[in-house]
Amino acid sequence: MPKTSGTREKLIGAGMRLLEERGPEALNARGVAAEIGASTMAVYTHFGGMTGLYEALGREAFARFERHLRQVPDTDDPVTDLLVLGLAYREFAAASPQRYRLMFGLASPGALPSFGHDLTAEGTPATAAELNDAFALLPRQVRRAMNAGRIRRDDPVLVAGQIWCMIHGYVLLETTGVFGQEGRGVLHVLGPHVINLLVGLGDEREAAERSAGQALLDAETAGVVAREPAPRRGRRPRPAR
Repeated sequence: MPKTSGTREKLIGAGMRLLEERGPEALNARGVAAEIGASTMAVYTHFGGMTGLYEALGREAFARFERHLRQVPDTDDPVTDLLVLGLAYREFAAASPQRYRLMFGLASPGALPSFGHDLTAEGTPATAAELNDAFALLPRQVRRAMNAGRIRRDDPVLVAGQIWCMIHGYVLLETTGVFGQEGRGVLHVLGPHVINLLVGLGDEREAAERSAGQALLDAETAGVVAREPAPRRGRRPRPAR
């Protein structure tokens, strides 16, 4: 039924707009329906209520997330590609903070049904295909890095989980303003953290630094991080002669 499908898609579109403008807490059946000139009953007809609409919005957000991450191209350096993927993750969260909150349950309690299940047992992080599709891009790059001999062979899904922990944790802290608003934390915190993790996974530090530098250069060119040089610490001034 085209009319039914069209109304459902319009409600999702309206919900996404309100989400970006006002945050997850501002979403309600009346407000979303009013955006498309419908009655509140439309939300119950197409989603069974707000819980169903929240789930649909979460799935749509992850689908957009996956499309954003998929834009990262493969190059001759799979480690650089892996790091650029992480920066694209951060870029999406920074550009759509309210959407990111909804995706990962950082909204009001009960606003979004949990999509998560045990990555260590299931091999995927969620019951939602949209989230799994986005996550799958990460172990894919991890496998490329392993095949290139840059990091030691291990379970690529679990290694991807380690990298996800790092970037998600950084993004959450940056969102609260811990690292400022101009991307300096990428240079002074995230970059060194990435290099240390890569070395722990078996990469040579020089190679890791080179790949991280290229990833940051690509991000700087795209205007994703600040172009400020890292501060020098621990150097003593030379005595006057």
